[in-house]
Amino acid sequence: MGHIKELQTSLANKIAAGEVVERPGSVVKELLENAIDADATEINIEVEQSGIQSIRVVDNGTGIEADDLDLVFHRHATSKLNHDDDLFHIRTLGFRGEALASIASVAKVTLTTCTDGEEGHEVYAENGQIIEQKPAKAKRGTDILVESLFYNTPARLKYIKSLYTELGKITDIVNRMAMSHPDIRISLYSDGKKVLRTNGSGRTNEVMAEVYGMKVAKDLVHISGDTSDYHLEGYVAKPEHSRSNKHYISIFINGRYIKNFVLDKAIVEGYHTLLMVGRYPICYINITMDPILVDVNVHPTKLEVRLSKESQLYDLIVEKIREAFKDRILIPHNNMKQFDKKHKVLEQFEQQKMDFHQQQQQQTESNEDENKAKPSQTDTTAQLSSDITDDNETTYHYSGNEASTQDNEIAETVTTEDDYSQAQRDLLQDMEGEGELSATDDASRENDDIKDATNQSPHRRVPYMEVVGQVHGTYIIAQNEDGMYMIDQHAAQERIKYEYFREKIGEVTNEVQNLLIPLTFHFSRDEKMIIEQYKDELDKVGVHLEPFGGNDYIVDSYPVWFPSNEAEDIIKDMIDYVLEHKKVEVKKIREEAAIMMSCKRSIKANHYLKNNEMADLIDQLRQAEDPFTCPHGRPIIINFSNYELERLFKRIV
Repeated sequence: MGHIKELQTSLANKIAAGEVVERPGSVVKELLENAIDADATEINIEVEQSGIQSIRVVDNGTGIEADDLDLVFHRHATSKLNHDDDLFHIRTLGFRGEALASIASVAKVTLTTCTDGEEGHEVYAENGQIIEQKPAKAKRGTDILVESLFYNTPARLKYIKSLYTELGKITDIVNRMAMSHPDIRISLYSDGKKVLRTNGSGRTNEVMAEVYGMKVAKDLVHISGDTSDYHLEGYVAKPEHSRSNKHYISIFINGRYIKNFVLDKAIVEGYHTLLMVGRYPICYINITMDPILVDVNVHPTKLEVRLSKESQLYDLIVEKIREAFKDRILIPHNNMKQFDKKHKVLEQFEQQKMDFHQQQQQQTESNEDENKAKPSQTDTTAQLSSDITDDNETTYHYSGNEASTQDNEIAETVTTEDDYSQAQRDLLQDMEGEGELSATDDASRENDDIKDATNQSPHRRVPYMEVVGQVHGTYIIAQNEDGMYMIDQHAAQERIKYEYFREKIGEVTNEVQNLLIPLTFHFSRDEKMIIEQYKDELDKVGVHLEPFGGNDYIVDSYPVWFPSNEAEDIIKDMIDYVLEHKKVEVKKIREEAAIMMSCKRSIKANHYLKNNEMADLIDQLRQAEDPFTCPHGRPIIINFSNYELERLFKRIV
């Protein structure tokens, strides 16, 4: 008798659920995708105990016809694929037909649906089987209630982390879906409390303001670009709003959130030296393409995809992000800590505090009363949400020597929802066309500095300023009509010299300098095989490896653009790069050489300068291509506006 047999449907569904339904957030993701595919314009999500007790998703989409209800909880039952070719032209978020079957196998599911002109129906499923089906009163659309998640899989239930963590995962999924579909009104409630609600206006920046806060939203820059195969739209935040991980990079392909290492690398490369090492930006990028160029059938979670012409897309992203910041003023303002932090919330998901600023203060009591009624028009910062600190997140509060850590904040609205929505729309409505959200008078004054008649070069983005003095032989103090500036003298000269060396090194041909004593390098047998494969590439960049017996090589010359005292280390780095990446990148090596040379030859801290030397340094910095960060990404200039200085000294209450 044979040993092979077909698995029972319930067992097969549980196996599939192991990949599809990892946690409550997976259930929310699958149901949310189904609602979007059903052409819903409004989706409401309610979770109890972070989804463990119940998850309810209600939409006003097309609904499910009565004839399809018998198949709705069957595996591989879908309305989105008919033929083999359809798999290569997927335009919907879901297509596998596994979600509802997997969810019903590990939870108790009640589905209520209604289509236009038809009677509503209710279906109850448990353990992967339909238990009850009956007519019911229902509005157009679908209402799915998932209860007792993982009640029959105790091992998976024990895997569930804290309620705050699981709620954070759910919030993250809903946030990203809301950003990619701003035309849909999406709301999320946890235990009866509002976590997120979008207005469905179709404006992505409004959703990002809801998710990341107005402080970030005001510093978003719009990007757009096309190739023969791709169309790119998105928003990138200024470098000062960096984060410690890639979690805030949101990439969408045809409205689908994906994870892709190459595209992440392209985004970071677009910022280049504007970000510190180990820091990552906040950005939203939506790529539209023909579905035949992307394979989404890689993993049941549909997060991984395979792209055609990936290098072309890589270059497009790098180019557009660099263009976005090419002519912008990137001087960060002093990030003053909020004076009042009344309510702390322990939730560990991102929704930062919303700040509504106005430069001038109305002194009369009548205006004060008016401002109390309209929080968006107050002259002081309106605390519309509370914040928390996540140990894993850092954001820079530029004050003196280093940055301090504070991030991951959750909004807890203290005004009415109507006031909040109106305030958000008022601040964002007039800024969409410009691509950058800027609501302060300081920013407008900075833009005027660029247009100064004395600035003949379009690259001069640093405003004119007068030198006041020096602090601790490290920081230059300067001023103009917009306020006070602090300049890190080492970082400033490092940027100036870096751009000089970068240009000079790039002009050098592959001429070589002979060594009196050859350098010897020893490799393993596997490394030698790789080196032999790419030996010609190394020869092209001036690194000539000659066999010296066994697995050894000697080098008796090096390119003249190598710093003489660093030649051996640079050759080792180039060979190590070849061993790891299986290619030679001269550009990268020369870039690192320029950074190293600029750092070693720049002014160090505790070095006192004369006023004319400081003025000359600032003038050279104004002529730099990217005068706001050093090659390592550290800030060069910090601005204290007149308004902030007056608040510090209580001249403005």
